[in-house]
Amino acid sequence: MTSSAPSSKAFDRLSVARVATDRPARYGCQLVSHMSRKIEGAWDEASSTGWLSFTREGPSTGLVALSCDEGTLEMRLSTTGDHLERLEQITGIHLARFGQREGLAVSWVREDGTVGTTQGPLTAEDMERMRREREARQRDAGQR
Repeated sequence: MTSSAPSSKAFDRLSVARVATDRPARYGCQLVSHMSRKIEGAWDEASSTGWLSFTREGPSTGLVALSCDEGTLEMRLSTTGDHLERLEQITGIHLARFGQREGLAVSWVREDGTVGTTQGPLTAEDMERMRREREARQRDAGQR
């Protein structure tokens, strides 16, 4: 994917997560590939960079820029105060799920230095609970 990332200028909040992993490009690519089924996103293999734009409900509510360093996947979330915690959670829990066996943990730090949300590391029990919750939501949606 070679699409250029949308601008983050419309957003007034920034939160950064630096996730330690031996395979940052693999997880970055997987995250973009999975999430871009429902929102906009692109991954560039050559530069090991990508982006996600939270456009599911209309205009973008946030933008995540992804980049890889040796042993680290960095995610830079630009959004508004109204969406900050929710988008940290959505992005982080997906990555924590993908890296469950490796024990990935996603800890966000906001631009003012305050601690954001944390996702992972997840246990097998966490994964099973989330699977059951997802199936229940799907059943409920099918009954409407």
